[in-house]
Amino acid sequence: MAVKKSIMTEAQLLKMPAKDYMNEAQLAFFKDRLLKMQAEILSNAGETTEHLRENEVVPDPADRATIEEEHALELRTRDRERKLLKKVAQALERVESGEYGWCEETGEPIGVGRLLARPTATLSLEAQQRREKVQKMYGD
Repeated sequence: MAVKKSIMTEAQLLKMPAKDYMNEAQLAFFKDRLLKMQAEILSNAGETTEHLRENEVVPDPADRATIEEEHALELRTRDRERKLLKKVAQALERVESGEYGWCEETGEPIGVGRLLARPTATLSLEAQQRREKVQKMYGD
């Protein structure tokens, strides 16, 4: 029987010294978090599919319009989650390749705090701010 390694807590992660950045334990923590995000998104997608298959016959046009608006909102949410799912898959690939946690633009550490807030981040805060400033000035 395989022994499952325990995943550290956020508090333990934050207490680690900077020299331990993206060591095996930290990578395991973020891989676990990304896998949980992926499972939740896939679960939500399944629930949406089931919900949209339910054919509600509602004679009142106002009620029908409300249901259609709820479905449209749910589909927009799932579309955002679909895009996030792609980013999660890419982040998991970076965990496996050893590139996770490092800014793709500067090669500097992204930082544990930023990765806790946004586990799919690929840029350090400074690089992200520069990119947003350029986009604001010149458009997309």
